[in-house]
Amino acid sequence: MEWKKSSPELSALLDVAMKAFPCQNKMMFGSPVYTAHGNMFAGVHADGIFIRLSESDRKEITAAYKGVTPFEPVKGHMMREYVNLPEALYKDGRAFHEWLKRAFEFALALAPKEPKRRSHKGKRT
Repeated sequence: MEWKKSSPELSALLDVAMKAFPCQNKMMFGSPVYTAHGNMFAGVHADGIFIRLSESDRKEITAAYKGVTPFEPVKGHMMREYVNLPEALYKDGRAFHEWLKRAFEFALALAPKEPKRRSHKGKRT
C-alpha cells in the first residue's frame, strides 16, 4: 500500500472542529492527530478522518452511518478502537461535533499516558 499525504482540506476542517475541545495536536507520520491526556482520539489519514471510540459507541456509529469502517492505516494492521468516518458524517456539523465529543470523552476516561522519553541507545558520549 502506497503512503498518501493527508488531505489539507480535511486537516483544516478537523483543526477548526477541534477548537471546541481542550486537546493537544501534533503531527504523526505527516498527518495531524489530536490527543487528550496523551491518548490519541482523532486525526486525519490520507483522505479520511478517524476517531477513537468505546466499543458501544463503535457499534452505534457503525449502525447509524453507512461507510464507517475500522481504521487500518497500513494494510493488515487495524487499529483497535478506531474508525474511519464517512464524508457524509463530517459534512454534518452537528453530528460531527457529537462524535468528536464522544471520542474526546473516551480519551479522557482512559489512563493518562506519560510522555515517552527519547532513547539514548547508541549515543556516544
